[in-house]
Amino acid sequence: MFSIRKLIGRDEKFYDLLEASAQQADTSVHQLIGLLQKLEQHDTPENLEQFAHSRREDKRITQELTEQLSKTFVTPFEREDIQELAAALYKIPKTVEKIGERILICPEDLAGQSFGKQVELLDQAAEMVLAMVKQLRHGIGARTAREMNAKLQGIEGDADKLELERLRDLFKGDHAAKQIIFLHDLYGLLEKVIDRCRDAGNIIVQVALKYA
Repeated sequence: MFSIRKLIGRDEKFYDLLEASAQQADTSVHQLIGLLQKLEQHDTPENLEQFAHSRREDKRITQELTEQLSKTFVTPFEREDIQELAAALYKIPKTVEKIGERILICPEDLAGQSFGKQVELLDQAAEMVLAMVKQLRHGIGARTAREMNAKLQGIEGDADKLELERLRDLFKGDHAAKQIIFLHDLYGLLEKVIDRCRDAGNIIVQVALKYA
């Protein structure tokens, strides 16, 4: 059974910071879902302050984690594991914020488009990452890490198939050139968020295997 205590010692603050970062990533996804729901109701937000707050808070958490690492005795190899996971988690709300920015550039080009299934998969991916990060505090065995990551990989596979279907419909459908460019960019960013979640899951598996 792996215990992250071998990685970060007995100090609980590292668990707290990693979990807080994963929570911000999950929160940013919920904010994206809320934004899309508002647009479906023809209510366009004036700004993306909520998204920016999640990204700034996650950046603050990442910086604090780095500062705490410099004050705590950890072997360089182990320090790299923590920093790599923190960096992967930070990229999730950062990419989600970019999606919100793109949407508010041309919200009218979302008319007739449904992102329900895509954001559902995105929500599942973020929730799985949060669950995996929480397991670090209690100790996560290699088997459990692999099983949880397999579910995450399955979500990514479903998202890849869905994106391919949406792209096929986009290029074969009757859409203006501007809308094609806009939606193509949006689909790519949605895929990238799930890829960021996959990256975080892979890091946790590597750590579990390393310290099993």
